[in-house]
Amino acid sequence: MIFTVLEGIFSMENGYSEKLYRILLVAGIVIVAFNLRPAITSVGPLIGIIRDDVGLSNWSAGLLTSLPLIAFAVMSPAAPKLGNRYSNERTLLLGLILLFVGISARSISVIVLLFIGTLFVGMGIAICNVLLPSVIKEKFPEKVGLMTSVYTTAMGVFAASASGLSIPFAQDLQLGWQLALLVWATPAVLGIVVWSYLSRKEKARDDADRHYVGSVGDSQMWKSPLAWQVACFMGLQSFLFYVTISWLPEILHDNGLSVTASGWMLSFAQFVGLPASFIVPVVAGRLRSQRSIVFVMGLCALGGYGGLLLGESFTTMVISTILVGITLSGMFALALAFLGMRARNARQAAVLSGMAQSLGYTLAAVGPMFIGYLYDVTHAWSIPLITLIGVAILVVTFGMAAGRNRYVLE
Repeated sequence: MIFTVLEGIFSMENGYSEKLYRILLVAGIVIVAFNLRPAITSVGPLIGIIRDDVGLSNWSAGLLTSLPLIAFAVMSPAAPKLGNRYSNERTLLLGLILLFVGISARSISVIVLLFIGTLFVGMGIAICNVLLPSVIKEKFPEKVGLMTSVYTTAMGVFAASASGLSIPFAQDLQLGWQLALLVWATPAVLGIVVWSYLSRKEKARDDADRHYVGSVGDSQMWKSPLAWQVACFMGLQSFLFYVTISWLPEILHDNGLSVTASGWMLSFAQFVGLPASFIVPVVAGRLRSQRSIVFVMGLCALGGYGGLLLGESFTTMVISTILVGITLSGMFALALAFLGMRARNARQAAVLSGMAQSLGYTLAAVGPMFIGYLYDVTHAWSIPLITLIGVAILVVTFGMAAGRNRYVLE
């Protein structure tokens, strides 16, 4: 499969040097994808150990997972400006350097460095999150769906793996939480090496290739109804994702599963969604309108969250978890594909990505706290799950609008 993908991408290129550049470009995109989630998903299983070792309160320990999302929301609008000024390649390199510095600083048992490092992690990932769709739109304009599939699948594999390996690294291998977190600096180092080469290669090219024709101010994007539809789709599916990542184990535990089984079900949900993260963008890239995909994902969402609401048998929980996993991975991959498909050029894709992800991660940061508050008030998961079903309906509504064959700013 990998060789087939590479053959299709390189078939129209001439010259060994250009082929090498394209190979490293694809590799660089995949390596950036490796870095987009492990620095976050590796923290959750270790948060109790970190809290006890450093001496944090529960709320400040929770800040270790919400602080990157806040950094995402703040940094996302700035990333396109940096990319337009310094080139996407060099700005991606900056993001990877910030990520490496953040992971390294966070792995030291000093409270100040723990939080500063976490903030740097969020800033670095935010830059890479926003600019990667723009790079794909610029470098592979005819293969947006395929390349989005490649990087979302790579991202999902490492995200799920980091969740499952944190405790074995820390306890079974006796690395402690510090080295268990530091392990995930390795993909960042690899990315820095590859993107250092790519940024130098890009610098040697004609400057005209880097300045996008018809670039527009950020304010115009915020006035586009289609941009708002894409942004709301991105934001609300992010709400569902981070709420599910935070609370699905608790929901399953209250329905009768053990704590250990509930944790593994969360990993299972992420792994079972990997095929959807690859297939959805590929299919979306072949369709003029993506509304049918949105409708199917909506049915999966209603079935998944509805099953958690109505059924407490083990079979129902497994089927519901599968549907939720397909929903989250498929909708996220489609949201990222929209960032390239609804834009005319890379500049528009970068600005749209910054807008959508700023709104998305604002909602993502609020979501787990809001759903947790509903549970505290009602002492049951019925109202929170009904709320998630309502959010899923809104996701479908905005997805239907964003899925039309149109472009922003037109």
